[in-house]
Amino acid sequence: MVNYQDILISWYQINKRDLPWRRTKDPYKIWLSEILLQQTRVNQGLPYYLKFVEAYPTLQSLSNAKEDDVLRLWQGLGYYSRARNMLETAKVIESNCQGTFPNSYNEIIKLKGVGEYTAAAVASFSFDEKVAVVDGNVFRVLSRLFDIDTPIDSSAGKREFKFLAEELLDRRSPAIFNQAIMEFGALQCTPKSPDCNKCVLCHMCTSNSVGTVSQRPVKSKKTKTKKRFFIYKVFSVGNDTFIQKRSGKDIWQGLYEFPLQEFGDENEQLEYIEKHKNELLYQSVEITHILSHQRISAIFLCFKHNVEIDMPPTDLLRIPRNELHLYPVSVLIDNFLKNTNDLSFLSFDENVN
Repeated sequence: MVNYQDILISWYQINKRDLPWRRTKDPYKIWLSEILLQQTRVNQGLPYYLKFVEAYPTLQSLSNAKEDDVLRLWQGLGYYSRARNMLETAKVIESNCQGTFPNSYNEIIKLKGVGEYTAAAVASFSFDEKVAVVDGNVFRVLSRLFDIDTPIDSSAGKREFKFLAEELLDRRSPAIFNQAIMEFGALQCTPKSPDCNKCVLCHMCTSNSVGTVSQRPVKSKKTKTKKRFFIYKVFSVGNDTFIQKRSGKDIWQGLYEFPLQEFGDENEQLEYIEKHKNELLYQSVEITHILSHQRISAIFLCFKHNVEIDMPPTDLLRIPRNELHLYPVSVLIDNFLKNTNDLSFLSFDENVN
């Protein structure tokens, strides 16, 4: 059998990036890095990792954190459920496990927000457990190496790739091999235009020999993008404004925003603006915000008076405008605030209707 293990490990020792979570066996810090890097590129996640380790250097310190503080530190990464699950998991480990991080795959996978990949990564990197990691990079490397056309997002594909990854795992050095194959996919066997001529596995790669590299891996499901139409209502009373905290199972749960009204389509959104145009002090341009499976059209309106506050007062939080930066908000809200600076266009009506 071809010794893929030694080739990949040798490549890794020469080409690996120097990343802080690779310099530790601390399961807390490795788990933290894996949660941060879910759906996130390394160069984007690295600054967040450093900020989190500085703010919460231990599992205990994270378990004592407030959700708003964690979300504020997470701001800009997206997929905020990761942050909420991470905080909840830290609290559970601290209370139920006496602050000791679980040390096996079978126990780690029981943690909230932890799937097969993350459990395998932490168990392997921290405790040298002989379990293979299968992330997007590994899917790509294996699908090309063996020219597998089974869709990676199918049940059959997930089983096939998991079995193959376990078969290839270097049981002498599971942690290093797992990191090597992932790094190989990230740096060498890239999604688009990989430099196959400089690949140490090119002479063993079936896809390279038959010309299917650009067609691997195969995905079967195409998720339809949902279009949403938002209007944010910005009000002012003196130097204060109003925000609300998002709840429910929708996007940005736990983050703050200006009072929001959602419309079924663009026509409804524009009709609302036309109906209230004489009451407006300010109207933003349409802001398009794209999430993984959603495309949001948002417009911010500032009213001359506060008659448009049609929500129960208990749902709104009145805060000084200059304290908006203290609250965790979505990238959409954050970009609006940055572009409008001090919100000087707001009305200064002291009367709340």
